[in-house]
Amino acid sequence: MRRKALVVAAGLIAGLVVGGAPVATADPAPAVSTASARVDHVEMLTDRRAAMFVDSPALGRVVQVQVLLPADRSKPRPSLYMLDGLSAGQETNYTESTWTAKTDIAAFFADKNVNVVLPIGGRGSYYADWLRPDPALGVNMWETFLTKELPPLVDSQFYGNGTNSIVGLSMGAQAAMNLITKYPSLYTGIAAFSGCYSNDSENEKNAIRATVASVGGNTDNMWGPSSDPQWQINDPSLHVDALRGKQIYIATGNGFPGPYEQGFGNDIIRTLSVGGPLEVAANLCTREFAGTLSAANVPATFVFRPWGSHSWGYWQDDLHDSWPTLKRALGL
Repeated sequence: MRRKALVVAAGLIAGLVVGGAPVATADPAPAVSTASARVDHVEMLTDRRAAMFVDSPALGRVVQVQVLLPADRSKPRPSLYMLDGLSAGQETNYTESTWTAKTDIAAFFADKNVNVVLPIGGRGSYYADWLRPDPALGVNMWETFLTKELPPLVDSQFYGNGTNSIVGLSMGAQAAMNLITKYPSLYTGIAAFSGCYSNDSENEKNAIRATVASVGGNTDNMWGPSSDPQWQINDPSLHVDALRGKQIYIATGNGFPGPYEQGFGNDIIRTLSVGGPLEVAANLCTREFAGTLSAANVPATFVFRPWGSHSWGYWQDDLHDSWPTLKRALGL
């Protein structure tokens, strides 16, 4: 019960960090569009960074996706999809992914023969297909966008070879694990950092509810009430057989101050009050998932750092450390 209580606490802390808003009654479910997604236009932000604007029937709007490009673009190459955390680019007013705003990925991938695909937006959405539009968060059909609409456009626009892997952190870690278990033929591997990978218990559902509510959303519009089968359909821990044969790297800290929390200023205060408890919960979730994979005899690399809060410095390090796993997954 202590572990479950900490998971709930993590969700409640997320609500306190971002600031909640009242949720309203759901609108009727949207009609499913049969139109095809298309590239509206592409802007080259630098010679190695493109902004592709996709007219998405699933999301009902034009969505920006940035792509970091390799130096040699004469040959087909694999694609690495990278999902954001809860804010999903809000810090930059959705001008870029938080991955590019907060880490060194542009430099890190500069010598690697891969398209790095960075969707922008999806705050609080868990990158899922929601049952209906949300009054605060709008239309969220990210699963359809990421798995059906976007990959063929990336491959055709940026010479992709059809091999894909996925990375996610925090909210995006659970989302990435959900996508690879639901679409195992689409992804060859995954790296997931500081996430939870089960929503089997009511406490775990409550943590997700609190996280979504922290940005004004209502999970009844996402996966319905607790009795709705969507909660099980979108629970990675119940579908781990789909991970068999994949390259898997999963990492978390333990909530204690480390190299990126020094001195006695705001970093330490945040670690003790927010980022630390969040990472404690992620650590417990990750240990539970490690046990689930072990029981199913699904090989994976798990890294439990001896320190670290829920923060970007550690996720940058996790990405660097996970690269050998992702490199194998991408066939590089």
